[in-house]
Amino acid sequence: MKTVGKKIRGILNTRVGFFMLAIILFWLKTWWTYLNKFNLGAKGSIQHLLLMINPFPTTILLFGIALYLAGRKSYIYLLLIDFVTSFWLFANVLYYREFSDFLSINLIKGSGAVSNNLGKSILGILDPSDFLIFLDVLILILLLAFKAIHMDVRPIKKRYAMTVTAIAGILFGFNLSFAESDRSGLLTRTFDNNYIVKYLGLNAYTVYDGVKAAQSNAAKNNANASDLQSVQKYIKENHVPVNAEYSGVAKGKNVIIFHLESFQQFLIDFKWDGQEVTPNLNKIYHESDTLSFDNFFNQVGTGKTADAEMMLENSLFGLAEGPAMVQYGTTNTFQAAPAIFDQNGYTSAAFHGDVPSFWNRDNTYKSWGYDYFFSSNYYPKKSAYSIGYGLKDKIFLKDAATYLEQLPQPFYAKLITVTNHYPYLLDKQNQSIAKTDTGDSTVDGYVQTAKYLDQSVGEFMNWLNDSGLAKNTMIVFYGDHYGISGNHKKAVAKLLDKDSFNNFDNAQFQRVPLMIHMPGLKGGVNHTYAGEIDVLPTLLNLVGIPDNDRIQFGQDILSPQKNQTVAFRNGDFVSPEYTKVGSAYYNTKNGEALKHPTVTQKKTLDQMTNHVATELSLSDRVITGDLLRFYTPKDFKKVDKQNYSYKKSKASKTLKADLDKNSLLHQNDGNSTTDMYKTDAPELQK
Repeated sequence: MKTVGKKIRGILNTRVGFFMLAIILFWLKTWWTYLNKFNLGAKGSIQHLLLMINPFPTTILLFGIALYLAGRKSYIYLLLIDFVTSFWLFANVLYYREFSDFLSINLIKGSGAVSNNLGKSILGILDPSDFLIFLDVLILILLLAFKAIHMDVRPIKKRYAMTVTAIAGILFGFNLSFAESDRSGLLTRTFDNNYIVKYLGLNAYTVYDGVKAAQSNAAKNNANASDLQSVQKYIKENHVPVNAEYSGVAKGKNVIIFHLESFQQFLIDFKWDGQEVTPNLNKIYHESDTLSFDNFFNQVGTGKTADAEMMLENSLFGLAEGPAMVQYGTTNTFQAAPAIFDQNGYTSAAFHGDVPSFWNRDNTYKSWGYDYFFSSNYYPKKSAYSIGYGLKDKIFLKDAATYLEQLPQPFYAKLITVTNHYPYLLDKQNQSIAKTDTGDSTVDGYVQTAKYLDQSVGEFMNWLNDSGLAKNTMIVFYGDHYGISGNHKKAVAKLLDKDSFNNFDNAQFQRVPLMIHMPGLKGGVNHTYAGEIDVLPTLLNLVGIPDNDRIQFGQDILSPQKNQTVAFRNGDFVSPEYTKVGSAYYNTKNGEALKHPTVTQKKTLDQMTNHVATELSLSDRVITGDLLRFYTPKDFKKVDKQNYSYKKSKASKTLKADLDKNSLLHQNDGNSTTDMYKTDAPELQK
């Protein structure tokens, strides 16, 4: 044993040995931190393996720079970089504990949100075990100070140092390719900072975040107020008068936006196994006081849900690559629906049963001006309550009602459902319809989660009626994006009882529901071609808020003069007359390809193609250049992000202080209506 100990000490007394010890200690404490201080949601052997090994590549790279230095400088640099990276890990632990997210360059540089959010509360969130993050640095310093390990001042050949750097690069390449095999589009379609840390590590996330911040800041720095002139000119030239008949019909009413995850229009009135898949939504769709739209299309790109929210709340398109909420939501200036409604006397709130950091909502919602964000942090947590991307819809909506009844009226509230999310998994006790029989595992579970979502909506609507809230509320139901992609043509053809399913069919398949329901509303099925970009101008007209001077690319769907060319994010489009898919054009009415268009048709198609390209390009310019910072509409006050905090303790305090401001709870003399909420969720049955 003495011989083994002597050999180990001999190795540690070399610079390479000390370097290896530092890496092992840093790796151990980082892995321990991942497991004990963050909630990264690693599932399965692959994700747990990646979580364990991902600290190695960047640690070897950063610590390896010390091998290029001579003598004592090498040890000093290694200890310094060890301390700096440890401090960064420590800071992220504190921030994550408070906000379930990681620090970003823009968050620190642009918004001042770190000091504003943590501030005096830092002592309150410290845990003594947090200081174990610095234990490896202390061990190394003590080993050197007490000469248990001696500094090796002999030079190391540069080729050995370069070999270590190369090893770090190779390891990172393996790590990245392995991660991409488990989560495709990890870097190009960022869902959540947690994903980057889980798969690649905190240091890699920091570099990735820095690159993204540099790219977005470069675009902003090159933009100026004159860039907005072409946007304003386009908006003015394409503005259409709103439908006067519907102007202000919902003035003073509550507005609830029901975000139906992955819900497509074909599900309305669709039957399987002898029963309606969505009987509750079918009923709402056909009611006389519901405005229903059967040619309403999702227009999302790679951001999917994030793109849908961007269009719904801002009437701005998502970006061609990557979600704008993640890339620009923290620092950009927006003139979004929550702020517009808030500045017109409404309380604004978003409800979601997932972690607040997903799609960067915790930061973006501050930029949009949401007063409240009731994320998963606000609801009871049990493993049986969640599936996939958050709380099951029945449990989520019941829990959301406890906060909804406390909101001062009128309010603007968005409820984001998640159970009907790919890959459409549902535990057996919640299944109430058989899977379809296309043979495609992705497609066949879709009706089960869709029916569950529909049942959840039915329970919520019953509570809304029983509590009396429905009589003073306009509810908007919309599907955020497709549920079944064009990669499943054979299965979709069988599902829809069609002989085939081609690219034209897939373009038409992008229809999602839009229903606007309110007691006394003049309803019916509207056949106008429209998309998610058009929702905000339509809602503003219904509640009587003028939008003549706003930067919005949508139009009031109810306007007789609305342009019915619906742009897709990739430049394709649909309209009542023509559909474009790639380089092919089709007659929308019969689906036939226009192989030899007439001169008149070609002119029309060119105009429509140019219109779509211009619209997408200008919208992108607004976001990437942060152009709204140069313009404030009349009667609109710029949002100050630092005025918002989504801490549960603060929200509870504010709601309690506002109890006498016409909330449903106040109207009922402080008596809750949640006992009226009836659900058959098996997880909640006693």
